Amino acid sequence: MSTFGDGLEKAVQKAFTRPAPKSAGAQMRYLVKQLKGTKAVAQMLRISQRTVERYVKDQIKKPRPDLAARMETEVKKRWQPQIRAKAKQKAATTGGIVIDTRARLGYVAPIGSTDEDRIRHLTVALPPRHAARLFEAQEQGASDDRLREIAAEALKETYFQDGGRRAGSLEEVRFTDVEHLEFDL
Repeated sequence: MSTFGDGLEKAVQKAFTRPAPKSAGAQMRYLVKQLKGTKAVAQMLRISQRTVERYVKDQIKKPRPDLAARMETEVKKRWQPQIRAKAKQKAATTGGIVIDTRARLGYVAPIGSTDEDRIRHLTVALPPRHAARLFEAQEQGASDDRLREIAAEALKETYFQDGGRRAGSLEEVRFTDVEHLEFDL
């Protein structure tokens, strides 16, 4: 199951124009260049400086699965920062963001309405202001729970209330038991 932060990250990565380095040596050389030294990379990846140097020289080619995953994550976090920024800017100003989810959704509403939580599969285009809120919160290090709350508020306004055309008395949307979650710009 993907988390909200990971989902946002994957959506932005779809905008990359060049593939990120694949081999362990190329990834390590990229990280050393970005962090300006082997010591910083070693500390970040929790390995020895000597090990970093051996990857850089292609003396080691196959990292352990956990290290390979950490290296790939760190490279993708830093890859093509201008393209990443442009994609976020476009989503936050003109394009918006699409959320595709299968989760338990329900809402708090006045007595007598059908507010029962149930598993729903929704694909909703959220307006740019919601994309901006999600990316801002993510950049400020918001927890996954906070990102879920922001997404729930966005779904409340966009899907359940249809931009103010219905369900005006809706108080809060519950967004739990996420089975599937994907964002697209």
